[in-house]
Amino acid sequence: MTNVIAICLGLLILALFAADALFLHWDLPVFLGKQFAELIEYLSFWR
Repeated sequence: MTNVIAICLGLLILALFAADALFLHWDLPVFLGKQFAELIEYLSFWR
């Protein structure tokens, strides 16, 4: 992955979070936090 691609992907992710906060109101950070917590519980089971 080149630096240009990494910067573009980072900007796209930031734009998605900004659009969610301003227009969409999907509570995307809350959803991702819950999914990450479930992933950690799943992975801790396999430890």
